[in-house]
Amino acid sequence: MTDFEPGLLHRVEAIRRFNRFHTKLVGALNEDLLASHLPLVQVRLLYDLAHSENMSAADLSASLSLNPGYLSRMLAQLETLDLIRRSPDPAHAKRQRIELTAKGHEFIGELEDKSRSEVASLIGGLTEAEQQDLVEAMARIEALLGQAAQPAQIVLRDPLPGDLGTVVARQAELYAREYGWDRSFEGLVAGIVADFIRDFDPQMEKAVIAARDGEIVGSVFVVKAEPGTAKLRLLYVDARVRGQGLGKRLVNEAIEFARSKGYRELVLWTNAGLDAARGIYESAGFKLTSEEPHHSFGHDLVGQYWSLKL
Repeated sequence: MTDFEPGLLHRVEAIRRFNRFHTKLVGALNEDLLASHLPLVQVRLLYDLAHSENMSAADLSASLSLNPGYLSRMLAQLETLDLIRRSPDPAHAKRQRIELTAKGHEFIGELEDKSRSEVASLIGGLTEAEQQDLVEAMARIEALLGQAAQPAQIVLRDPLPGDLGTVVARQAELYAREYGWDRSFEGLVAGIVADFIRDFDPQMEKAVIAARDGEIVGSVFVVKAEPGTAKLRLLYVDARVRGQGLGKRLVNEAIEFARSKGYRELVLWTNAGLDAARGIYESAGFKLTSEEPHHSFGHDLVGQYWSLKL
């Protein structure tokens, strides 16, 4: 037996236990997945073909890490069932294109409906909040174990309709979960966003949304304050994308915008104890100018004012 350090061994066994639980939960070992009369690997092949274009055997072998000989036998079985067809690729003389037949599309569509129904039934006994906790936990697992793979690109863009409401909700959820702040913080954020929308000056103010695969994972705002001074507000980085430098990207985006508009100073207000944000501000050149105790959001806090000369 491999000699593991006790703490590592405990974590390894916990993950193996979860894998066995999950395999049984989703029926991955069932010979007849979702009453399809096909094993999991063949259903997965059909799924990939349904959601990709111009796939070859080499593409499938690489994407699913399958032995080419094993894959060839499975493809032959699926072809016999009239679920796939193989044809010469006009763009590549030595390559065969693999695609679903009409029967194959109908087959995988029915399986996806069954799968959605099974998952809906599986989580039906959970509250909406518990379901969201489950989704976020799965996303965290995916992010941690997928770090070796190429991460999805995070893009910075202008807000779309509905985005600013999402920013309010995400910030309220994050600070309630991680710091225990009450709903008065959500009211503060909602007020800041409402003021931004009502008084928005497109020449001198900006909201930046960070999105990954279309989902909001961060934000920052630059708003007018006194003449020559802008405020950096509502910096937010989703827990699932921390450690990727997004906070620095957002702050740098705000700084560059403020400079481009001729502001001489960029200021912000935050609270002591938010160490990750403090590190970002300090690395960007912000200086702490003053502090004051206050009771807000259900807690005794120390407010901090920071400034960056531009």
